[in-house]
Amino acid sequence: MKLIRVTKSNFLFHLGKREKHLLTQVLLLYPRIPPATFRLSKSGKLPDAEANQRLLEESLAEQREQNRKTLQAFLTDPRRFTDTESGSRLSISPSELEWLLQILNDVRVGSWIILGSPEQAMEFKLLNEKTAADFWAMEMSGQFQMNFLAALEKREV
Repeated sequence: MKLIRVTKSNFLFHLGKREKHLLTQVLLLYPRIPPATFRLSKSGKLPDAEANQRLLEESLAEQREQNRKTLQAFLTDPRRFTDTESGSRLSISPSELEWLLQILNDVRVGSWIILGSPEQAMEFKLLNEKTAADFWAMEMSGQFQMNFLAALEKREV
């Protein structure tokens, strides 16, 4: 993935064919953070805590559904990815890039939670049929996040 151009209103990236496929596959994993992860209070000492927790969960479910619809539109927009001989060009606005970073973060953190929230980076000997896909999702989403964050830094300079 290579940043080609940054303007005030647009980022233009080049992705190889495999990179485009990987990005799409990672994004399609959204959402990954289990809903029960979000709690209003760890102590539960809020007035009407149960009703407020349900309200939070309903609100998060609505937001996730809207993000899924937006993500589907993003991925199927024919102007989003322009095919080239060596891959594709991805054109996104700064606000879309921020949103994409949030989606990727959900995939990364959710995969980490699914893996048991390990303190240290998983050692390769711990990879098995059960953990490999979650480890891959965590690492790939993190890699795309780093590339997009580097592009944001170049814009701010």
